Amino acid sequence: MTEQDQGEGPTTAEALKQWRTAERAAAVARRGRLAAETAAAAAAATADAAKSALAAMALAETSAAKTAAAAKAAALSTQADSAEAETESAMADVDEAESKARYNEASARAAERGDERKTR
Repeated sequence: MTEQDQGEGPTTAEALKQWRTAERAAAVARRGRLAAETAAAAAAATADAAKSALAAMALAETSAAKTAAAAKAAALSTQADSAEAETESAMADVDEAESKARYNEASARAAERGDERKTR
C-alpha cells in the first residue's frame, strides 16, 4: 500500500510536483509584483512630469502675458513719441513761417526806406 492509500498524505512524487507548481506560481507572482511596482513608479514619474509640465505651461503663459503687456506699452510709448515728434515738427514749421513772415516784413520796410541793412 502507498502512503496515500493509508491516509498519510501525498506521495513523495506528488509532493514534489505540488512543490514545483507552488514555486512556479510564486515566481510568477514575484514577477507580477515587480512589474506592478515598476508600473506604479512609472505612473508616479509620469504624474510628476505632467505636474511639472503644467507648472511650466503656467509660467510660460504668465511670461507671455507680461511680454505682451510690455510690447503694448512699448507700442503705446512709440505712438506717443511719434505724436510728440509730429507736434514738435508742426511747431517748428509754425516758428519758421512766423520767422519768414517777420523777415519779409522787415525786408519790405527796409526796401521802403532804401535801407541796406536787410542783407546783413
